[in-house]
Amino acid sequence: MSPMMRIISKKLPRASAKAAFVLFIVAISLFPIAWTFLTSIKEPVDQFAKPPLLIFNATAENYVAVFTKQPFLKYFLDSTIIGVFATLLIISFGSLAAYSISRSRRRGKALAKSILILRILPPMAIVLPMFILFKQLRLLDSHFGMIILYAAFNLPFGIWLLIGFFQDLPRELEEAALVDGCSKYQAMWRIIFPLAKPGIAASSILCLIQCWNEYLFALVLCSFNVKTLPLGVAQFVQEHEILWGQLTAAGICIMLPIFVFGMFIQKHLVRGLTTGAIK
Repeated sequence: MSPMMRIISKKLPRASAKAAFVLFIVAISLFPIAWTFLTSIKEPVDQFAKPPLLIFNATAENYVAVFTKQPFLKYFLDSTIIGVFATLLIISFGSLAAYSISRSRRRGKALAKSILILRILPPMAIVLPMFILFKQLRLLDSHFGMIILYAAFNLPFGIWLLIGFFQDLPRELEEAALVDGCSKYQAMWRIIFPLAKPGIAASSILCLIQCWNEYLFALVLCSFNVKTLPLGVAQFVQEHEILWGQLTAAGICIMLPIFVFGMFIQKHLVRGLTTGAIK
């Protein structure tokens, strides 16, 4: 046996074991999504078959029922308005705050470690005070109130994510820009922020997921005029039964926008998730 064949014979079992382990982890991660999708295209009689059916007559009735029996498009519009604008506020203010903290030589580390204290606070502890405050300010059941609340509650999380990305950018880049005649603000906008796009992309999708899936605040502070997707999906859990077909179909519809958004920023997202605070 040639030396090359010996090397291949030694490395092949190890590489095969690694590939099998990765495939196993991927299969476990994707199994809930795949099972949810299969349930969403099954007839009610097939959903509870024992053993579970992998070959069946697919139907789109559950998806049709989601959009016809419930104002699902309105829920989708409400969630989109609240989630997108809240994420824009988080990224806008969070980027400026994270940049300032990352460039602070004395108190930057202390601020970076303590910034998550506000995010650790459980939502249940502040939902009642927020209800009273929103009622006095007449912000109950409004898009503006939910946008401000989601932005304020998730801002520490966004700042914490972005701090690591700005810390990875060397100060020499700004110093070189200052030498070339740029002001401090020009160096920040023209040099630092464009280089931080991968981190901003990763932070934006993570913050959007936080706003998109939030349930407690929406349940307490919204009623008729504004209803987010988690509230709309909860209506398929009725008093005497659970509409599993429609529930899973709605779940797939909720996941699709996040998936599409992630595909659009995939180039920056992959770089962002491998650098900074969450590498």
